[in-house]
Amino acid sequence: MRIGILTGGGDCPGLNAVIRGIVRSSGEGYEIYGVLNGWKGMLSKDVMKLDNEDVEGIHILGGTILGTARVNPFKREEDRMLLEKNFKELGFDALIAIGGDDTLSVAAKLSSLGYPVVGVPKTIDNDVSNTDYTFGFHTAVNVGADAIDRLHSTAKSHQRVMIVELMGREAGWITIEAGLAAGAHLILIPEFPMTINEIVTYVNRRMKKNRYMIIAVAEGFKPTELEEVVADKSTIDAFGHIRLGGVAHYLAEIIEQKTGYETRSVVLGHLLRGGTPTAFDRILGTRYGVEAMNLVKKRDFGRMVALKGNEIISIPLEYGVATKKLVPFEYYKLAQIFFD
Repeated sequence: MRIGILTGGGDCPGLNAVIRGIVRSSGEGYEIYGVLNGWKGMLSKDVMKLDNEDVEGIHILGGTILGTARVNPFKREEDRMLLEKNFKELGFDALIAIGGDDTLSVAAKLSSLGYPVVGVPKTIDNDVSNTDYTFGFHTAVNVGADAIDRLHSTAKSHQRVMIVELMGREAGWITIEAGLAAGAHLILIPEFPMTINEIVTYVNRRMKKNRYMIIAVAEGFKPTELEEVVADKSTIDAFGHIRLGGVAHYLAEIIEQKTGYETRSVVLGHLLRGGTPTAFDRILGTRYGVEAMNLVKKRDFGRMVALKGNEIISIPLEYGVATKKLVPFEYYKLAQIFFD
């Protein structure tokens, strides 16, 4: 049986652990081929054979040995036809697609056309629905919390407001958990907009009493008065996403102007998704990879592996991309206890 693996979208700590889990659990009678650079590799038939030696020790590495790209083969009809043609010519009896909403939405469409596909959820944003956690999220939170920890001392020494921008387009999971863990004094996430005046009120209250402040903000947060803050309105990826970024800098200028307090911004950006995965993400990625291979062996296609409690289960692929998993109000209320 000939199995293809691809990794799509943004790179993420734990991807290599998934690849290793698939290859090592495949066993006799299975040939594993890595598709290079995600769906782009399916359009160019760019593949490499993988065996146990190729995946030795890769679970401790960040990124993905297969490469990745943001390519949507369903955007153009000719690409969709080429995707189907190449799937058959590559002789794949199954394809395991590892990615977030965009990658999995392509996998779900391919599955609906009758192709044998299994999905593995991947995003540091932790916003794939119907799974408790996605690998990479834990690493991103640790990196974010460590960065905020380090900023406390400089903010306090200089009596500054420090605004830390973290990843999170529509969901604020990284920001709220890193902010909570590191004791941010205000957490701003896309799910719960706030006016500039409300933010300024928090700043004035905190600074009068404590003389320094840390604000954690998700890149997708937008003050109630604005549509969105973007890095580049002209740059739109294959799935229609505008490049976000700059909300921390925008808020820093406004806060300093309105309060008179010296304010600085720090953008963590891709630092959150790079480097060595935590032990949690290595184990979760490994478990996902092994279960994905089990689904292939059972020929249980059109499904996505997921974490429920401590159990790895599978759900229909379309359930994973049906909605975004957003931070609930009750969780945000917990964070609000520590706003001061």
